[in-house]
Amino acid sequence: MTTVKNIYDYINSIAPYDTQEEWDNSGHLVGDFRKEVKKAVLALDATKAVCAFSADIGADLVITHHPVIFSGIKSVKSDTAVYSLASSGIAHLCAHTNFDLANGGINDNLAEILDLQNTKHIDSSFLVVGDLESPMSIDDFAALVAEKLNCAGIRYTDTDKIISSVAVGGGACGEYIDLALQNADCFVTGDLKYHEMLDASENGDCVISAGHFETESAAFLMLKNKLSGIFTDVEFVVAPQENPVKSI
Repeated sequence: MTTVKNIYDYINSIAPYDTQEEWDNSGHLVGDFRKEVKKAVLALDATKAVCAFSADIGADLVITHHPVIFSGIKSVKSDTAVYSLASSGIAHLCAHTNFDLANGGINDNLAEILDLQNTKHIDSSFLVVGDLESPMSIDDFAALVAEKLNCAGIRYTDTDKIISSVAVGGGACGEYIDLALQNADCFVTGDLKYHEMLDASENGDCVISAGHFETESAAFLMLKNKLSGIFTDVEFVVAPQENPVKSI
């Protein structure tokens, strides 16, 4: 029999919860640690739709990258995801910044999706750096990123630099832009501000802002294969989830 705690302990073994950022809230957030798990749902976010889907299919556990409870809450009302989980008897585990930092975590998976080779972690950061199989222009590489991550739209700097090496940081890693560009020809992340991209453009640097959802969702859901290989008595299901931010 597999319990919520068994799955928590496994995630803790590959992405220790004590490595999460101080502001984060990864871990066991809702439900009974001792609950038996026969069906578990994976998603980037525990939205109300994901929670309803989980209840509809009889799931015992929802595992997400982003925590359903991020900061102090003063009430739990019937139209919230937390209430939906608790009232349905569904437990919730979150692996956020601990999984960003982990070997085989979000950023290693993102590098794998982008076919980067000779990858390594950059110390004191979330970043992973690797090499392209063949050098390419920023236009060609941006098109590759958009295709691999299924981006509805993508923002990048216009430069003539040829890219051979790439640093990746899924989600919001704008604070690491200087470190990334010290270690690679191009930086791919989810969210970059206009002025961060303007400065990069002025310096002739290659940066790609591919979307928070796009740089994390597929990379997080690769956790399903690891869990399925360990907990063979549990059915792991990926929730249908799209980027809530639409582009036209």
